[in-house]
Amino acid sequence: MADAEPMKVLVILGHPRPDSFCGALAEAYAEGARTAGLTVERMDLATMAFDPSVHLPGPEDQPLEPDLQRAQGLIRWADHLVFVYPAWWGTMPALLKGFLDRTLTPGFAFRFAGGHPTAWEKRLAGRTAHLVVTMDTPPWVYRWITRQPGHQAMRRATLGFCGIQPTFITSLGPVRTAPPERRQRWLASVRAEALRLPRRLAAARRRARAAAWLRILRLQFYPMTWVAYTVGALLAARDGAAFSRPVYWTGYLCIFLAEVLTVLGNEWYDQGTDRLNRQAGPFNGGSRVLVEGALPAPAVRRALGLAAAGLVASLAMLAWVLPAGTRHQALVVAAICTVAVGYTVPPLKLVYRGLGELDVGFTHSFAAILCGAAIQSGSWRHATAWLLGLPIFLATLAAITLSGIPDLEADRAVAKRTLPVLLGSRRAAQAALGFTVGAAAAGLFCQGLGLYGHAGWVTLLAAGHGLLLAGAIRNLLRRDTPASRMDGLMALALAYLFWFGLIPFIHLA
Repeated sequence: MADAEPMKVLVILGHPRPDSFCGALAEAYAEGARTAGLTVERMDLATMAFDPSVHLPGPEDQPLEPDLQRAQGLIRWADHLVFVYPAWWGTMPALLKGFLDRTLTPGFAFRFAGGHPTAWEKRLAGRTAHLVVTMDTPPWVYRWITRQPGHQAMRRATLGFCGIQPTFITSLGPVRTAPPERRQRWLASVRAEALRLPRRLAAARRRARAAAWLRILRLQFYPMTWVAYTVGALLAARDGAAFSRPVYWTGYLCIFLAEVLTVLGNEWYDQGTDRLNRQAGPFNGGSRVLVEGALPAPAVRRALGLAAAGLVASLAMLAWVLPAGTRHQALVVAAICTVAVGYTVPPLKLVYRGLGELDVGFTHSFAAILCGAAIQSGSWRHATAWLLGLPIFLATLAAITLSGIPDLEADRAVAKRTLPVLLGSRRAAQAALGFTVGAAAAGLFCQGLGLYGHAGWVTLLAAGHGLLLAGAIRNLLRRDTPASRMDGLMALALAYLFWFGLIPFIHLA
C-alpha cells in the first residue's frame, strides 16, 4: 500500500516586517513541520504586491493581483493554514486584514445560498488552522479582560465562516519586555506545536466525530417523549398498578431506541431534501451531518442497523420482564414504535403520504402516555391518558407544522407531503395558530376536570406562553414570505409543548 500523501501546511506571516520576532516564529513553525515530515509553503505578506483596500462594490469584483492569485492557489492546496502575526489594538495588523479582505472572496472562500443571512456554503471546509499571535498584553488579560477580540474574529467570524475548523491558538506575551531566554523558549514551543500537529489533528477529528454523532441523534427532541411516557407510568401507579422499575426502564429503552432509529432514518432517507434545503436550522431540516460529510455514510448505515437490532432486542426484553399475563403488551409497544419509525423509513414513509404531522403528534402524546400506563397496568383502557394527551398532541402539531415551513421548497422538490407542502406556508402557519390555541383550550379543559390537581395553576402560565406563541405566529403571517428560517419561533413552540407534559408530571410525581 502506498504511503499517504504528507499533510500540506501553509505558513502565512502577517507582520509587516519579515525580520520581526513573528518572522522567527513563522520559521520555527515551518522547521518543526518539515521535521514532522509535512510539506510546507510560506507566504510573507510584507513582500507581496497587492492593494489591501476593496474599492469596487464587492471584493469579488476587484481583479486579483498575481500575488493574490497565487495566495488563493496555495490556500486551496493547503490542508492546514498557520497565521503568525502580532495583536495590534486587540486584533491584527492592517496588512493581514487587507489580505483577508482581498483573498477570502465570495465564490472562493464562501458562497451565499438562499435568502437567509445564516444560509451560506463554506467553500474552504476540510482545512484546519493555527494562530500564533504575539502581544504586549499578558495573554490572561487579553483572554479574560478584553475577551480576545482578535482571536474571536479570526477563529469564528473569518476562518470558521469559510469552513476552516478547528483553529488552534497560541498566544505569546508580553513580548516587548521578554528576555532572550524566554523568546527562545517560545520559539522551541512553536516548533514543538508543529511537530505534534498530526497527533493534535487526529484528536480533533475524534472530537469532531463524537460531536457529529451527538448532532445526528438530535437529543433536543427526546425529553418530551420521556416526560409523556413517565406521566403514563405514574398515572397507572396512581390508579393502583404496582409500579415496576424493570418494566419502566425497559419500556423507555424501547421508546428511546425507536426515537434513535427514527432520527437516523430521517437523516438517511431525507438526504434528498436536506441537500436542497437552504433554510435548515437546529429545529428543522435535519442535522445535515450526512449532507455535509461530517460522518461517513457507511457508519450511519451501520448505526441504523444497530439501532434496529437494539430495538428488537429491547422489545424482546420488555416481553420477558412483563408479568406473564400482560406480555402481549410488548406487541402493542412494538406496533407503536413501528409507526414512529415509519415517519420517513419505508415501507410506511408516512410523511411522504401526508400523514407525517399526525404520526409525530400521536406518537409523542397519546401513544407515549399510553405505553407508560399500559405496560405498568396491563390495560390500554385509560381515559385520563387520552385526555392528558390531547393538549400535548395539539401543541406537537403546532411545533411540527411550523418546523416544516422553512423546509417547504426542498420538501416539495422531493414530493414530501408535509402540511406546508399541502397547504402552502401561509395556511400551514394559520393551522399552527389554530393548534396553538387548541392546545391552550385543551389544557384549560383538563384543569377544569381536575386532572392537573395541585399543579393546575401552572396551566395559566402555559396559556400565557400560548399567547406569546400565537402572537409570534401572527407576526409570521404578516410577512410577505413566511417560508424562511425561524429558530426563535421554533424554540418558543417547543417550549410551549413542554408545559403540557410538565404539568401532569408535577401533579403525579
